[in-house]
Amino acid sequence: MAISVLDVRGTVAGPSVRTERSVDDVAAGTELRRVPAPALFAGLLSVLQAVGLLATGLTQIDGVLSSAVRPAGLLVVGALLALAGWIVLAAGGGAALVDGTTRRLLVATSAVELFVVALVGVIAVVQPLPEVLTYGLPVPVAFAGAIALPVAKLLLADAPSARRWVTQGRRLRTRRPGPDPTRAYRGLCAATLGVIALGLGALTVLTPVQPHPESPASSVVYHP
Repeated sequence: MAISVLDVRGTVAGPSVRTERSVDDVAAGTELRRVPAPALFAGLLSVLQAVGLLATGLTQIDGVLSSAVRPAGLLVVGALLALAGWIVLAAGGGAALVDGTTRRLLVATSAVELFVVALVGVIAVVQPLPEVLTYGLPVPVAFAGAIALPVAKLLLADAPSARRWVTQGRRLRTRRPGPDPTRAYRGLCAATLGVIALGLGALTVLTPVQPHPESPASSVVYHP
């Protein structure tokens, strides 16, 4: 009885092909029920980074506003808006990765952070950096600490388990009756963020600069 080439190929190469497909099917069929450790750690790092940025901004703004040489008001407002956007993007990227929605926001934010840190490092070679950026640490130590955070987030977000978690998609939750709060109150959230930004900007522009004498009046000695 004659055997065709297709029959021979099916009998020889069939088992290996079927084995590879069965392994892929098993890998794709296993559903992750909990957040994998890389995605969880990346999300925690992003949220902690956002909290640290907020704390740094609140502690540094007092010194900037009370300094004798204060920058221009528009410059301070722009810096505050950039800091607020950075905080929102950092925390949102970590939350989106933990939720399994997407990892693009965290990857994009970390890539921009890495680019900015590299640019600041190049500038530090030409001229010294202010102590506000280095926190009084040596420049190599501050640069290593600043570049380690985005690199760690990129490595954790690129882990295979984190990719599978995002590919799997968000876990379906039972929706409560009524409109979706994220859509119903989107305008209110945007208005609240705008009011906070305007309040900080008005505080920056309208706060008067307190005079700082070089020496207190009690230490001045008058000679007849």
